[in-house]
Amino acid sequence: MSVNNTPSSQLTAAGVPRAGGSGTLGRHTVSRIGYGAMQLERLHEDRDTAIALLRRAVELGIDHVDTAEFYGFGFVNGLIRDAFGPEDGVVVVSKVGADPNRGGRIPLRPAQQPEQLRASVEDNLKSLGLDQIPVVNLRRLDAGPGLRAEGDQVVDLDDQLALMIALREEGKIGGIGLSSVTLDGLRRALPAGIVCVQNAYSLVMRGDEEMLELCAAESIAWMPYFPLGSAFPGLPKVTDAPAVIAAAQALDHTPAQVGLAWLLHHAPNVLLIPGTADIGHLEANVAAGTIDLDDAALTALDSAESFSNDIRLS
Repeated sequence: MSVNNTPSSQLTAAGVPRAGGSGTLGRHTVSRIGYGAMQLERLHEDRDTAIALLRRAVELGIDHVDTAEFYGFGFVNGLIRDAFGPEDGVVVVSKVGADPNRGGRIPLRPAQQPEQLRASVEDNLKSLGLDQIPVVNLRRLDAGPGLRAEGDQVVDLDDQLALMIALREEGKIGGIGLSSVTLDGLRRALPAGIVCVQNAYSLVMRGDEEMLELCAAESIAWMPYFPLGSAFPGLPKVTDAPAVIAAAQALDHTPAQVGLAWLLHHAPNVLLIPGTADIGHLEANVAAGTIDLDDAALTALDSAESFSNDIRLS
């Protein structure tokens, strides 16, 4: 127990109460609210502010961070390397399956071949300054908004998993996750020992409900990206949903906070990774973990319309 009589399992390595309570990510106990680092690209000209935001995350009880080598062409990974020390106990989750596409209309290009996955893991290890990445998500291009694979980038999942398992056995990665995967793909991958799934999912994009239930049954963390919807044309925003707006007014919180709180209440295996480049927004996101939604509020929110997330980029 701590001096404040808080069970040690509810404290981060830094001795701070866990944001949103505690959850499980593979072999790691983590805070249920983490941080998605993609938006740190916006602070490319203000490195000190970016580092301060990451340090504030630790102070707020966040101890897992989602990143990728292609976020800012390695810039974001460098920030994470410099912001956190071993004493912070931050679990870094990265992803492979796409590479930077400098100068392209879309800043990413598929990188699905096993040799590309291995090269991306090596790039992540170097830019993060780690000997092992605690969790690496294999970003498939089968589902959700974003890129689709064509030509030689259409790679069988089993071939990719064989490579990811080899990297785990070599000690380069700790756990294997999946992103933008179908339900069938997840079922095929279960024997590989999947620790998390990252798919587009929110109160207004609930098409993967069956997959979420499978993850809960298999003790797999569900880490939704676009937890508040998306700025992609054609995709809905949680903050525009009438049920969310009404609940926010009743609870005296913002619609974004209500949308995040709903996810935490919806399933026990949900781990959040909302992103922001603003410390005030970071603090508001963490505060969402303290919102109590009673049965009536949950019923009203559950009634919100759900839309498809199957938007392609080409």
